[in-house]
Amino acid sequence: MTDHHSAGSALTVDNVTKTFRIHHERASSLKQYIAAGGRNHYEEFVALRNVSFSVDAGEAVGIIGHNGSGKSTLLKCMAQILTPNEGHIEVHKKMAALLELGAGFHQELSGRDNVFLNASILGMGRKEIAARFDEIVDFSGLHEFIDTPVKTYSSGMYVRLAFAVAINVDPELLLIDEILAVGDVTFQQKCMEKFVDFRTQGRTLVLVTHDGNTVREFCDRAIWLDRGVIRRDGDPADVVDEYTETMLGAEASEGAEGSRRGDGRIKITRTELLVGDVPVDRFRNGDDVTVRLHYEAPAPVQKPVFSITISSLAGAVVTEPSTRDVGMVPDTLVGSGHVDVRFDAVPLVASRYVLHTEITGWGRQHVYDHVQNAQTFDVIAGETKEIHGLVTLRPTWSPPINGTGGR
Repeated sequence: MTDHHSAGSALTVDNVTKTFRIHHERASSLKQYIAAGGRNHYEEFVALRNVSFSVDAGEAVGIIGHNGSGKSTLLKCMAQILTPNEGHIEVHKKMAALLELGAGFHQELSGRDNVFLNASILGMGRKEIAARFDEIVDFSGLHEFIDTPVKTYSSGMYVRLAFAVAINVDPELLLIDEILAVGDVTFQQKCMEKFVDFRTQGRTLVLVTHDGNTVREFCDRAIWLDRGVIRRDGDPADVVDEYTETMLGAEASEGAEGSRRGDGRIKITRTELLVGDVPVDRFRNGDDVTVRLHYEAPAPVQKPVFSITISSLAGAVVTEPSTRDVGMVPDTLVGSGHVDVRFDAVPLVASRYVLHTEITGWGRQHVYDHVQNAQTFDVIAGETKEIHGLVTLRPTWSPPINGTGGR
């Protein structure tokens, strides 16, 4: 590996702490407010605590950690979307951050107009964009849709165009969020090839992900973030191995602590959320998503019924489908395999959700295996911009019509 240190630092994170206030019930009356000593009650949540590291020019660094480890907060601080409470971050290179892809897109405008709009937001001049336009469209593969409003795009098309713009702005430092897991496998391969090109050109990459394999294969260095502090920083293979072992150990102990119940004759060994063939822990509403339940039954089990529950973080149940609902219960099941349940154009409003899994007998009374909080996942705004409630009913509004014939 070449020595990147001579090229200088691309990014310095110096003793960064970031906290958020989580508000409890606000005082609803003057009496309560006075009783509370003139304060609304909140607690400080520390997302990052005294985090320091620097990234050399030409280095590819993977930042890994489970949900809630602070990695997304760190990425937003590096992209200068959030400001740290303490410490500071210096970016020494021209940067493009691939966070909320297409956040600068205007729904009513065509793909063509949005390329110019988005590239200018990222700092390119109009002539430069015009010169690169064909290259951007070629990379996205959206020739026939480029003059269509982006509100008609699928989330995969949206991501492809946004990524094609960001990658062609010619950044020296690229911050990448795992949002790129949205999109088809062929396009992901194309992105990986582009990243490899970037690296050979001596560009700097910072990749934030929970996927250890990508970091192991692709990065020179890995930083493991755990509950807002750096747990380890070093060789990707070593860091990823230790991270994976710790995560598996934590899952096993959580299972023993009562988040799991049932006689265990058949068990869910693992759950996956898939967009296409790609495992994700977040996706856009409007995406087609498959929930895959991997099971294991050492001895034959009679008429097992598989079910899942999707609920909000507050506990409200969104849906609870089972294989019995659709008459897909085998007489007996033995060995290992998986069961898929597919949801087309998921109508969930952008938020975080929890997946629970269960295998019962035919009468739904006898529990073989129930896993509470099997997985959490995030839904981000795609097809709908609604922010309240749990699901969108895909409303179609008509403009106001008044009784006098005017609008």
